[in-house]
Amino acid sequence: MATIRSITAREVLDSRGNPTVEAELQTDDGTFRSMVPSGASAGVHEALELRDGGSRYMGKGVKKAVGNVNKIIAPRLIGMEISDQRSVDKVMIELDGTENKSRLGANAILPVSMCVCRAGAASEGLWLYEYIRAMGGFGDSVLPVPQLNIINGGRHAGQENDIQEHMIMPVGVKNFAEAIQMASETYHSLKSLLKERFGARGTLIGDEGGFVPPIDNVRDRLELVIKAIEKAGYSTREIKFALDPASSEFFYDGVYRIGEQEMQSGEMVDFYTDLVSSYPIISLEDGMAEDDWDGWIELTKKLGSKIQIVGDDLLVTNTKRIQRAIDLRAANSVLIKPNQIGTISETLDAIKMAYKAGWTAVVSHRSGETEDSFIADLVVGATTGQSKFGAPARSDRNAKYNRLLRIEEHLGTRSKYGGTI
Repeated sequence: MATIRSITAREVLDSRGNPTVEAELQTDDGTFRSMVPSGASAGVHEALELRDGGSRYMGKGVKKAVGNVNKIIAPRLIGMEISDQRSVDKVMIELDGTENKSRLGANAILPVSMCVCRAGAASEGLWLYEYIRAMGGFGDSVLPVPQLNIINGGRHAGQENDIQEHMIMPVGVKNFAEAIQMASETYHSLKSLLKERFGARGTLIGDEGGFVPPIDNVRDRLELVIKAIEKAGYSTREIKFALDPASSEFFYDGVYRIGEQEMQSGEMVDFYTDLVSSYPIISLEDGMAEDDWDGWIELTKKLGSKIQIVGDDLLVTNTKRIQRAIDLRAANSVLIKPNQIGTISETLDAIKMAYKAGWTAVVSHRSGETEDSFIADLVVGATTGQSKFGAPARSDRNAKYNRLLRIEEHLGTRSKYGGTI
């Protein structure tokens, strides 16, 4: 088994032009690179993303995190075998020594953890998704049903007190290639409708590639998406909806504010219930604020038997918070973001915990992404059956979709798709 010969980190740019960390790891099998993303609406319970502060890059530099890789992590890991992901991750967790990785920074630890995973796959002569599947003891690989954010709101569009993500889910197809075709055609049909109605300003896009039209009502947005689906030649039987309100962003002292409307937790649940009864919504993420546990319990009780209730800011890929939500019946699905927790081992633990509880899991990008496609292999290897990688636009998003197309081709007749016909 190969050993780690060198580890180097550097500062690179993400899809928003902000600095992030790239790690480069060398073994006898080659050189492996990984980059970490960054979220705009990050949960307060996430592992810490270490930034430099000061005036450089408006305080968002990551030289401290880079230095922690080069000066602290690398000397300790060089010479270790990459055959045991958990052992390497454990060393980094212990080097940091904090609950939320605030000493070294999750953005220092994660890219090294990803590199170790890639190197492990190479040493076994496996595709990365195959290695993840074997390492985690997961079942047959599944190509995911993508959740594609085609209309951006909230912080992703520079707006306040607004539903953040309006997504489509192509479920009524046989394979991923057909799903991404269906999504792309719907996306371009939406672009055409927006240009007709608003001119060029209607086709501006947000952080995740979705359009940011001057429409401030969620129902009007969803109605427009239905028209786009039909214009592309499909129906809401084949393409369903998913919403990510990112409600922590419009929660103030116990009150939810969407536009000029103010609601208590129960009223917010009724708001979603009405939407679900009116539109083909099958997944709702972060419908309640990250610490409104009573609201989450009520939401899951009301809608959990009908749709997927996904915890993101509530759970932050953290097994302690996931277990609490399982015990309280506060959700039935978890969003998986490796940079929320900081290592691949802990990420796989979160997925396994969800499965054991009978939950679903959705592997997700961040709004500040990179060209790194690791999470495409993760979603297939961990067999979650659902991905959330943004609109079918911008290379930082399409890098993931293109990787999934290659994986589906590699699987050939063994390929399975998470949707239904």
